[in-house]
Amino acid sequence: MDDVLEPDLIERTKALLEPGDIELNGIIVHTELESDQESSLHQLTLDIGECIAERADAGETYVYSGNDDPQFGLNQHQGLTLAEDAFVWECQQLLRDGTFDVVFYYEAAVDQAALVADVERENVRVTSVEQE
Repeated sequence: MDDVLEPDLIERTKALLEPGDIELNGIIVHTELESDQESSLHQLTLDIGECIAERADAGETYVYSGNDDPQFGLNQHQGLTLAEDAFVWECQQLLRDGTFDVVFYYEAAVDQAALVADVERENVRVTSVEQE
């Protein structure tokens, strides 16, 4: 079943990167975390968001979570700059086949290879997804 889920998730991630106001790239972070490990998932999300912010040279950031916003999905989070509330990254946490995958997207100016290497240090499998 993993063979079907992986290409589907990659295609759905590519769709999120389609041209808009800014050029985006993304990563899919494949974890072994299950639904009863949400605090670990939360910390992993914060750590990866910090990696993205550092690579984007965004300065100080905070995380906005959409749990109380009807126009924002549950388990969807954004990294925004403190100074201007500017977009740095966004992610969606998806429970797939019993474990979480987290899809992050961010401005394409980030060094993709370096970011992937940073995130792999979190002991997770990472799939790089770049705009075509």
